[in-house]
Amino acid sequence: MSISQNFQSFLNNLKISNDEQISLRYGEITASLNKEFRNTESKTENNLQVGSYGRWTGIKGISDLDMLYLMPQKKWLDYDVAGGQSALLTDTKNVIKKRYPNTNIFVDSPVVRVLYKNFHVEVQPVFEQADGSFKYPDTRNGGSWKTTKPRDEITEISKSDKEKNYNLRPLCKMIRAWKNKHGVAMGGLMIDTLANNFLKSTSAYDDKSFLYYDYMSRDFFEFISNEPDKEHYAALGSGQRVKVKAKFQKAAKKAHGLCVKAIDAANTDSENKKWQKIYGRHFPAAISVVKSESTDISRDDNTEQFIEDMFSVDIKYPLQIDCTVSQNGYRETTLRDFLKQKVRIKTSRSLNFHVVGGVIPGNYSVYWKVLNRGDEAIKRKCIRGQIKKDQGHLQIEEHSNFHGDHIVECYYVVNDVVVAKDRIEVPIE
Repeated sequence: MSISQNFQSFLNNLKISNDEQISLRYGEITASLNKEFRNTESKTENNLQVGSYGRWTGIKGISDLDMLYLMPQKKWLDYDVAGGQSALLTDTKNVIKKRYPNTNIFVDSPVVRVLYKNFHVEVQPVFEQADGSFKYPDTRNGGSWKTTKPRDEITEISKSDKEKNYNLRPLCKMIRAWKNKHGVAMGGLMIDTLANNFLKSTSAYDDKSFLYYDYMSRDFFEFISNEPDKEHYAALGSGQRVKVKAKFQKAAKKAHGLCVKAIDAANTDSENKKWQKIYGRHFPAAISVVKSESTDISRDDNTEQFIEDMFSVDIKYPLQIDCTVSQNGYRETTLRDFLKQKVRIKTSRSLNFHVVGGVIPGNYSVYWKVLNRGDEAIKRKCIRGQIKKDQGHLQIEEHSNFHGDHIVECYYVVNDVVVAKDRIEVPIE
């Protein structure tokens, strides 16, 4: 396929696959709140779908769904009292709980979280203001009313997308695939804001489409890799503060380099595989690559598993793993020190992989994947790559048995969604 067809297929593969289920949940929550506060059972009135789903920039595997429920104005005086913010959130939770008595539903100020399998809905009761903004309840620091302007964000992204030849929303979706592939902790509004800032900084793609998405990818990653460190950005449209969860410049610089290599490999058998290194398995594989790999690794020998086949992936938190390399009579050294010095590990070493960074809230499960690569792994029929659950120690023990460039990955799973991941390469002499 041409590069244009490849990117069209890529974006088609990113389409949200459970729209019907999501719409059903939105509708039932809305109906239950309408019945309580307005004595109607409409599934569509008085709600506003916001967040990535509402801005039409979400992708397959999206786990955070946001909705505003527009409270009747006559209820304002009932809740604009001491403790009113907490009371509104509690009342909202109790109403939804009647509809879903067996679902985990709780107040997580300033929203009510409804946890379904594979995704959750954050419901925020609000009062609409004359200027189109909304006041929402925040129970922190004694309680207060704060303002949000999601309509401004939705309006801006629609306007900018049209001005930029409908390239903004596709770029936002591709960036989400990249951050999920590489474990980059970036929120959806941050991604959409950066993509918007990039396209507004250039006119190079104002009359371009899929045929130039390879160059657009390259230029976007170069743009954000040169961004200065900031604590927050001004969100597109609303101008509200969007917090930077973790630095992204280093990962973007690496992605830019991979884009350059992929562009250089245009019309070769390795082109698609290089784009997959950036965007993951949703980017289509070339038929010729699949055939050539099958001659080296038989169907029975290739035991690699993929986390996206087991869970939805929606990265939200930063995570870092490292490895302690040890052998009797030698000083222990970390694998990242080896990588910085570009030194390969010798065989017959003990390897302890462990989590060194990242705080993931809530209840989670941890999984590990060890993948052996290279001719020696194929010869020994020791590709491995199975995904196994952590035994409660947040670490695994391995040994450097044979040469090759091996990989270890770690995944944190919350409510059947991968919310954090990291990957480290293990070069062995």
